[in-house]
Amino acid sequence: MFTGIIETLGEIKKLDHEGNNLHITVGSLISSELQIDQSVSHNGVCLTVISLDGNTHTVTAIEETLQKSNLENLEVGRKINLERAMILGSRLDGHIVQGHVDQTGTCTAMEEKDGSWIFSFEYDASLNNVTIEKGSITIDGVSLTVVDSDTSNFKVAIIPYTYERTRFHSYKIGDTVNLEFDVIGKYVAKLMASS
Repeated sequence: MFTGIIETLGEIKKLDHEGNNLHITVGSLISSELQIDQSVSHNGVCLTVISLDGNTHTVTAIEETLQKSNLENLEVGRKINLERAMILGSRLDGHIVQGHVDQTGTCTAMEEKDGSWIFSFEYDASLNNVTIEKGSITIDGVSLTVVDSDTSNFKVAIIPYTYERTRFHSYKIGDTVNLEFDVIGKYVAKLMASS
């Protein structure tokens, strides 16, 4: 379980394919503090640490994870958002994030607006995921509030702190991002669909 508050950016150091799996080696400020079997969010995807080496750690993404996320598009040298699992009993500064990506979306627009940024994203609405105005959304592991919602697209406002300390400063129009929709909203949508 995560909060969607990114701790640090990591850098992809190595990518190894083994069958349908992808082993991802990441260098970061927190890698030396991790432990084998620990869950860490990588661009919003909960992955288990399988090995450690100094300031790097390695995780494995299986085929299903690669199909539902943007991890297959990673390249050596690219930055990645990292967050360790939350500690029970501490503040929940973002929202409840499971680290289970629902689908990917595409960045369709970005606009600087009086010291902050408005980003627009589009997603495949046929998968029955929904956003609502002022609801929560997780983009590449970042907990955000939806400021404009439509059937297959939404916007979020990004403050300078988030822009500078996450992958948002490197997004371009057409980039694929991982989306995790609000867990409560998913249950409500499923209940409504079965009524």
